[in-house]
Amino acid sequence: MTGPRRDPDMVRLYVRTGGQVRARGDVRLESVVIAATGPTNTLGPDARRVMRLFSAGRGGLAVADIAAALELPPSTVRILVSGLMDSGHLTSPVAATADRPDLDLLQEVLRGLRAMV
Repeated sequence: MTGPRRDPDMVRLYVRTGGQVRARGDVRLESVVIAATGPTNTLGPDARRVMRLFSAGRGGLAVADIAAALELPPSTVRILVSGLMDSGHLTSPVAATADRPDLDLLQEVLRGLRAMV
């Protein structure tokens, strides 16, 4: 029989997420997040690793891209990102609603496209 595993990178996932088991419902793998300003010295080590990805000036990143860069399971990264969004360290861009075309105009364009076929 061998001794206990001494792999320094072997950290249980619930330890990485601070015991959280679920992310907010609106944080999905394709969700794009951007960094907000604020101190990161109070964050845990994995949350700081997430925030360091944004310090390279990458702009917005999808949750799946963060998981790939950190080599962590996507479900764990979803929970980490959710916590960072709750603390105000990350935010999700909001689509502009003022620039939307009128629904009647869109329906007229659709009718015109169907007439071309």
